[in-house]
Amino acid sequence: MAVSINCDLGEAFGIWRLGDDEGCMPFITHANIACGYHASDPRTMWRTVRLAKQHGVRVGAHPGLPDREGFGRREMKLSREEVTALVLYQVGALDAFVRAENMRMSHLKPHGALMGMAMNDSAVAEGIAEAAAALELPVIGVGNCVMEQVFAARGMPLACEFYADLDYDDRGWQIITMHHDAVDPEAAAAKVLRAVHEGRTRSVNGRDVPVKADSICVHSDTPGAVAVAKSVWAALSSKLEQSAPDSAALF
Repeated sequence: MAVSINCDLGEAFGIWRLGDDEGCMPFITHANIACGYHASDPRTMWRTVRLAKQHGVRVGAHPGLPDREGFGRREMKLSREEVTALVLYQVGALDAFVRAENMRMSHLKPHGALMGMAMNDSAVAEGIAEAAAALELPVIGVGNCVMEQVFAARGMPLACEFYADLDYDDRGWQIITMHHDAVDPEAAAAKVLRAVHEGRTRSVNGRDVPVKADSICVHSDTPGAVAVAKSVWAALSSKLEQSAPDSAALF
């Protein structure tokens, strides 16, 4: 089965920079571009879309919670309709820049705490699904949780991602932290290969737990992200998707 490598990008703001977007681009297939709520601004969004186009990388939206100070990694209380509205608003903003470059939006992937909330709360997951259905966009999400159950009940495909640079708990869920620690690139690649081939990973408590790995995520704000992305790319080179950059091929 083909897999993809996605990376959260365009998370700078004004004169502040976060992550090496240009360095990561050669080693990913899908760019999840921040849309202005948890990070980014109009010029950063457009610059990142152009960078993805230059590298032949598919462009997707990375909507997050309206919390720049917390980088969208702190939970908020939102209704189903509020979730749908904030996703539609952010994807619509990014889509303007995608269209300006004569490209097609590939997918959407919730950011940070919004993703974590959707794993536990069916109202949040339904809100994301409503937006995705209205936009007719594939979604990158997480398996073995409420989010996957909601999408399955709706008959909507979900590309379940595995995080190369995050730890996992005993449920097989990623541990969302405010700051990402450095990881060994070779160890990250080995962890990814096991997730892809065996559907399992080792939790922080030393237990083997089930995971799903249709798409591999490397965060651009992880120290040494380019080396991690390069190592994961090399490990998965025979399994990577080969469709055109303006397609929505994820499933």
